[in-house]
Amino acid sequence: MTVKEMAKITFNLVVIYMVGGLILAVIYGITSPIKFQKEKAELEAALLTMMPEAENIEELGEWEPHHKHAKYYVGQKCAEVRMNIVTDTKTGEEKEEKECIGPEDIGYIVDGYGKGYSSYIHVLSSVDKNFVLKKIKIQGHGETPGLGDEIEKDYFLNQFKGKTADKLVVIKGETEDKIEAITGATISSRAVAEDGVRKGVEMLEEKLSKGVGE
Repeated sequence: MTVKEMAKITFNLVVIYMVGGLILAVIYGITSPIKFQKEKAELEAALLTMMPEAENIEELGEWEPHHKHAKYYVGQKCAEVRMNIVTDTKTGEEKEEKECIGPEDIGYIVDGYGKGYSSYIHVLSSVDKNFVLKKIKIQGHGETPGLGDEIEKDYFLNQFKGKTADKLVVIKGETEDKIEAITGATISSRAVAEDGVRKGVEMLEEKLSKGVGE
């Protein structure tokens, strides 16, 4: 193969890589906003299921359990809910936007992660104003099918209602005031209760006792 032929092949490969990269960039530019809006809608729906009695849910701040980006929120009742028509500054489209008049805090929601057997378990937890658990929801995980994935089942999740942070201790065997481990999945159970949920609730207590936003 001559130098000229090698140069031609190299040039063609460079062109192919550049065109391929450009196509990927265009596809990402198109799909990224769609993905963002979908994830936003899914999160908003999940937050509403965590505290359905709240008429307004506002983001309070961010934290990083296991170096992962997570947030925490306040749920509020409104003296009045007003619907305003606003114009999107980017698209120019008009849409309805809810305004909460006279908000009263009724509880909090925290986004957290626990280190499980084969994955980081993403969990949402809601508490009342006294930091007593109301509900938890598994948002995502990669635990073992038939064992660790039992963390999604109601018989496990229902144990958390009414618990405070100090009661989020996993016990092998029957327990009335703590959290009973899933048979064969103690690591996954602890990842949810002691790592994901308890640390999230403790973080809320620490942050909010010092003042929101500090």
